[in-house]
Amino acid sequence: MSETERTEEAIEAARKIFAGPIAFLKSAPALKFLPDMSVPEIAFAGRSNVGKSSLLNGLTNRNGLARTSNTPGRTQELNFFDVGDPLILRLVDMPGYGFAKAPKDVVKQWRFLINDFLRGRSVLKRTLVLIDARHGIKDVDRDVMKMLDEAAVSYRLVLTKADKIKPTELAEVMERTATEARTRPAAHPEIIATSSETGQGMAELRAAVIESLT
Repeated sequence: MSETERTEEAIEAARKIFAGPIAFLKSAPALKFLPDMSVPEIAFAGRSNVGKSSLLNGLTNRNGLARTSNTPGRTQELNFFDVGDPLILRLVDMPGYGFAKAPKDVVKQWRFLINDFLRGRSVLKRTLVLIDARHGIKDVDRDVMKMLDEAAVSYRLVLTKADKIKPTELAEVMERTATEARTRPAAHPEIIATSSETGQGMAELRAAVIESLT
C-alpha cells in the first residue's frame, strides 16, 4: 500500500469514528471532578478566542457540541466529550489561556488546573495546541508549550482560522511554526492548518487524533 493510500485509509477510518456517537460527558472545575481514566484522551488547548470551540464543532461535525462565544475566557473548566459506542476516546476542551482581562486569581486557578491535569493524566495521549494563523506563536503559547515539554506530554501545533490569511502568508506561518516546533522536545514536528468555516484540514486533523491513540 502506498503512502497516499495509507493516508486516505486513515482519513476514512477517522471520518467513520467521528460520524458515530459523540456526547458531552461532564465539566470538571477541579481535579476531584475528573472522570475515571478508562479510555485514551486528546486535549485541546489554546489562547482565548483562538477558535477552539469552533474547531471542536468542526472536527466532530456538530454545530453545538462545544459552546462558542464572542466573550474570550468563557470556558473555565475542563469539558469532556465521549467519542464512539463502544467508547473509543475522550476529547478534553481545556480552559482558554492568556485572557488579559480575567482576574489574576482566576488565571492562577486555571493554570493550576491545567498544569495538574497535564502532569497527572496517564491516559492523555496528546494535546493539540491551537495557534491563530493570523498571529502565529505568541509568548503565552510558548509558556504552555514549555509546560507541556516539562511535563513530557506529547503535543501538536494546529493553526486555526487559516482561511483568514492569504495562502502565501499561511505557508510562511506554517514554516515558522514548524521550525519552532522542531526545537521543542515534546512537540510533533508536523503542523496542521485548519479552518472551521471552510473545513480545511479537518479530515487530516481527525486522522491525526486517531493516529495519536496508538
